[in-house]
Amino acid sequence: VGDAVEMRVDRERREALRANHSATHLLHAALRRVLGAHVTQKGSLVAPDRLRFDFSHNKAVTAEELRQVEAEVNRQVRVNDAVRTRLMTPDAAIEQGALALFGEKYDDEVRVLTMGRDLEAGGEKPYSVELCGGTHVRQTGDIGVFKIVGESAVAAGVRRIEALTGEAALRHMD
Repeated sequence: VGDAVEMRVDRERREALRANHSATHLLHAALRRVLGAHVTQKGSLVAPDRLRFDFSHNKAVTAEELRQVEAEVNRQVRVNDAVRTRLMTPDAAIEQGALALFGEKYDDEVRVLTMGRDLEAGGEKPYSVELCGGTHVRQTGDIGVFKIVGESAVAAGVRRIEALTGEAALRHMD
């Protein structure tokens, strides 16, 4: 207590984390569109060099479905839409269409993250609306590029997608 400290943020690392974290939201929305509304997040890992996303689904995701999901996410990246965060009550957030986890306890005020544009609905509605307290890109285009590198089973009814963004994705594709 009382000691002077200096904090330094590793900007490159932070930007990679932001891209991977924001991509998980776009991935979740794309999975729900391609596989169905039963898909819900069961866990995730956001690291500077990769992301991992666990979700409910009762069978392996086909190569064609993975291609569709990856294309959906990259389409939202290219839209380069602003990423917006607003504070509101949980009830107002759910009314706005935010995904909330059943049985989860929320404070009186939550952070609601919106990103992308639902191009199938004319682009007027956001592509992804979720409750989230994490750090994110300013524009979807800041993600750069999104590449799925793996899909596997984690447990009964739970699948995992591993993916890369930005420079890591480009290095993988090279």
